[in-house]
Amino acid sequence: MKEPKNISRRGFVATATTTGAAALLTRTAVASSPSAFVKEGKPGAVTNTITVQDGTTIYYKDWGTGQPLMFHHGWPLSADAWDAQMLFFLQHGFRVIAHDRRGHGRSTQTVTGNDMDTYAADVAALVEKLDLRNVVHIGHSTGGGEVARYVAKFGKGRVAKAVLIGSVTPVMLKSEKNPGGLPIEVFDQIREGTANHRSQFYQDLPMAFYGFNRPGAVVSQGVRDDWWRQGMMGGIKAQYDCIRVFSETDFTEDLKKIDVPTLLMHGEDDQIVPFNDAAPLAAKLLKHPTTNFYPGYPHGMATTHPEQINADLLAFIQS
Repeated sequence: MKEPKNISRRGFVATATTTGAAALLTRTAVASSPSAFVKEGKPGAVTNTITVQDGTTIYYKDWGTGQPLMFHHGWPLSADAWDAQMLFFLQHGFRVIAHDRRGHGRSTQTVTGNDMDTYAADVAALVEKLDLRNVVHIGHSTGGGEVARYVAKFGKGRVAKAVLIGSVTPVMLKSEKNPGGLPIEVFDQIREGTANHRSQFYQDLPMAFYGFNRPGAVVSQGVRDDWWRQGMMGGIKAQYDCIRVFSETDFTEDLKKIDVPTLLMHGEDDQIVPFNDAAPLAAKLLKHPTTNFYPGYPHGMATTHPEQINADLLAFIQS
């Protein structure tokens, strides 16, 4: 939405009529309302919100024109986690969309509805509102699970391809059916850190997330700070609930239902979603999988290695 710069330059206060002032005030009120929906049909960086059925406000970015790419972020981050991809693909002629999951970032700090079915329904509401078609959905970590659930449940006729990066699919939690998964104690520790000392925990966790704790790693304080910033923007209740969602949700049946080409990208040194129990198993469940695995790459490889990840994403999208 354009700011009324010309109005102030022309001395609006001195010359505007009562009708003109009322129109300006009405337009300003609508633009600042949490339920406002604005869609521009020309290139440019536009940020908007929609309000879904239960009253939750979902914040999203919608930039550019061309084939739409929709990005789904991981826990406990926001759409900002995709900065390196959003700019790259915007510059390559795509329309790029990224939203803050409910309870995360600038969306409503929800108390209820923090479950995978509702996450996917929120995506469906946004896709329908924007009337997106021929979409490539790209999800990282928890966002990969969100992509799988959305495409399987709501995506028929609208989805061109899917990409799962460091995804929590098929399921993270160790069980009799998933003996290679992580024990519940790992996720209990994440719950304890989130509930009792979230700010410090969010300063510490990026070390493993980005592989900065490995010998010889070059630590980026800026990347760590930005991870903390994004995490602390969200609501603690929604983020706490999401730990159960990303650790215990079983996406086996979702993966089996996906009938579009799907790229699996995973770092083999992922310390958050261990490689061996994730992408190789998911690939066996998909109808049309392509796999790109990266020795030595961490969970947050889209941030630490954007040139490689962006190039491989572009090649898959254009294939």
